[in-house]
Amino acid sequence: MSGFNRSGNSRPSFNRSNNFGPREMHKATCSECGEECEVPFKPTEGKPVFCKECYKKKKGY
Repeated sequence: MSGFNRSGNSRPSFNRSNNFGPREMHKATCSECGEECEVPFKPTEGKPVFCKECYKKKKGY
C-alpha cells in the first residue's frame, strides 16, 4: 500500500521541518511603527507590511 500515509488521508503528508534552503529576504518599512525590517516575501505596493514585533501584536501572540 505504498503512496498512502498512515492517517488514511490520500493526500501526501507535509512536514514543515523540510529544509528548502535559505529564504530570500526583502527590505521593507513596517506600516505600524515605521522601522526598517526584512520580510521573506517581496512587498507589494499598497499592501501593509509589518515587522516581527508589530505582526505579533496584531495576531495576539
